[in-house]
Amino acid sequence: MDDETTRLREQLAALAARTEALEKRALEAEDYRDLVNLQGAYGYYVDKGMWDEAADLFAEDGTLEIAGRGVYVGQKRVRAYLKRLPPYEYGVIFNHMQLQPVIHVDSEAGTAKARWRTFITIGWLGKQARWGEATYENEYRRVDGKWRIAKLHGVINFYAEYEGGWAAGGVKLLRSVDGLEPDLPPSFNYEAYPEPVIAPFHYKDL
Repeated sequence: MDDETTRLREQLAALAARTEALEKRALEAEDYRDLVNLQGAYGYYVDKGMWDEAADLFAEDGTLEIAGRGVYVGQKRVRAYLKRLPPYEYGVIFNHMQLQPVIHVDSEAGTAKARWRTFITIGWLGKQARWGEATYENEYRRVDGKWRIAKLHGVINFYAEYEGGWAAGGVKLLRSVDGLEPDLPPSFNYEAYPEPVIAPFHYKDL
């Protein structure tokens, strides 16, 4: 084998390695986009009380845990929980904006973890108006080629009445759902603002 042939083979090997690396990065970028869209879609469905559509975004064995009320296991139980939330109708605002993602994807394994912030405005015309904020620490899994929520864990940082705001103090969190017991106890016990709470991080550094 002459030097020219050796050189060409080395170039081809380097090109193949570079192509493989670029394909991996492209897949990770697509997965990142799909995960942002998935979580965003969840927020839009929750905003409008579209509980079936929101539940369909979960894996069959996916879990949901919000506000320290315990863990609901499986898509059917997630659906049952969501349908206990207020209906979207005249005079109701139930906005949950999905913001500030920190996402770590393992495209080869088809799994991901992400931390989000949700800003909440909720109210009933002539009765009550509140705002709040929560941290999500979620997990995801690719199922039949599509990303699905494997674990949704929402830790409420604060709820406050609109009148007076958070300077007047926080609203005590409801720790149960009428007629629907959780499948597992809460991951940890906490109180929201004015008590300090930090949702556990899925990452230590970036």
